Amino acid sequence: MKYLNKLFIIALAFMIPLSGCNTEELQELNIDKNSSNELDWKFLFTQGTLQTAENRYVNGRVHLTLCGSLIQHTATLSGDGDYGDGDKYLYNLDAQNAYMQRMYTGPLKTLAEVIKQTGPDGLNPTWTNLHHMAQVVYMIPMHIMTDLYGNVPYSEANKGFEGIFFPVYDSQESIYSDMLLKLEAAANSIGNGPDEVGSADILFNGDFAQWKKFTNSLMLRLAMRVSEKNPALGEEFAKKAIAGGVMESNDDSAYLRMADGPDEWLNQNGLSRALIPNDWGADNVLSQTIVDRLKSTGDPRLGIFAVRGPFDGPFLTDAADQKGLPNGYDGLTILDFLGETEPIAADSVFSRINPLLLDRSDPFLLLNYPEVELLLAEAALKGWTTDAEGHYNAGVRGAMQMWSIFDDSFVASDADVDAYLLANPFNDTEEMVGNQMWLATFMNWYEAFSAYRRTGFPQLQEVNYPGNISGGKIFKRLQYYTDEVAGNPNLQSTGTTPDLVTTAVWWDVD
Repeated sequence: MKYLNKLFIIALAFMIPLSGCNTEELQELNIDKNSSNELDWKFLFTQGTLQTAENRYVNGRVHLTLCGSLIQHTATLSGDGDYGDGDKYLYNLDAQNAYMQRMYTGPLKTLAEVIKQTGPDGLNPTWTNLHHMAQVVYMIPMHIMTDLYGNVPYSEANKGFEGIFFPVYDSQESIYSDMLLKLEAAANSIGNGPDEVGSADILFNGDFAQWKKFTNSLMLRLAMRVSEKNPALGEEFAKKAIAGGVMESNDDSAYLRMADGPDEWLNQNGLSRALIPNDWGADNVLSQTIVDRLKSTGDPRLGIFAVRGPFDGPFLTDAADQKGLPNGYDGLTILDFLGETEPIAADSVFSRINPLLLDRSDPFLLLNYPEVELLLAEAALKGWTTDAEGHYNAGVRGAMQMWSIFDDSFVASDADVDAYLLANPFNDTEEMVGNQMWLATFMNWYEAFSAYRRTGFPQLQEVNYPGNISGGKIFKRLQYYTDEVAGNPNLQSTGTTPDLVTTAVWWDVD
């Protein structure tokens, strides 16, 4: 045993000088030459921006089959609480959970890190342009989150590294107040810093002037959202947004340019992907509500939105051939409605969304110029700016002529628009503005759902399908993510209650 101890002591003596070495050669042995040793915040900004469009998981479950059908742009014959949950006010666990489940861990987490590391206490505090641009993009999924659920984690969200594992649920009122302040700061700061973002910006390619318009336009959207509940706050920030300069044409619209690949989960337009045959939302066709509205007013968008026939064609394209599916019918009850006895496929009878709007590489809409003009028209009716009719007409024109970004054939001429405006003149009412907002946010259904709940326009005929969870009423909000209900003790004390789809969010005064 003594012999072994002596050998150990001798070996240790030889090892001591080796452990004390600190040469550059030995240090370099610990560096992986094939890995990045620091994060590129511009790369994360690109990733976070792309993640706001998400993939088909959230788009199919929430954007399309909930929001799109709740406001009667789409309809389906499915009645199993899966594909038909929003159309018939049924409960689907995935659809209620999906946005909260995926977006906090996706774009909000990614963008929060960019905001932190380019802020005063971050690794790159001089990157102020990137900091504020990331702050603006953060507000896209954040305001959708609170619009869908009400009170949500905000001030303590994305702070797991700081030891906050159960964030409080901030009131929607406080969330909106803070979002407006942050947008104001961003609008005043973007372009004043030393850093260039360039091609890492997949919205406007580093054009700070465009970013200011986008930021002010988003501020206007949020200001008008609170305008009924807190008119003073709405007026203050609507006027700030207008004075700062908002979008002026369809060229200013904010949308993500998507791609065909590499696969269905990356870069492809998730909304388009969800509507492809055999996918989550593929059973959805156009609602009778929107088809009849477009037909009755001679709206040129009918020829853009609607075709009849199978997904791959051939199609009936004439206005007279278009027929929408009334909401609230399933595969059996529709037979009585039609006077038929044999089962039908929805797309054999009813109009579908034009497949030219559904290419995997088609743009994903975030905030469009026509929406801005219609918000300005509403603000003018409230006395916060001027020329309600001029803004209304510009909004209608922009909404009819914005679709060429999807396909060059989608052209509504000035003559077509002039004829429509002449036949459907503005009558100085918020209802007419609200009706046009409903049409202008086609395929931007998160916003369409919120705008409808805020204004109550258009007036929609609700359905009372057996087994629905709302008493035959269009949802006011979504129910919270079940993991949060089970695991976050703060939800019970600071969340929106009762946790029902019939509970109105703060800004909804109806």
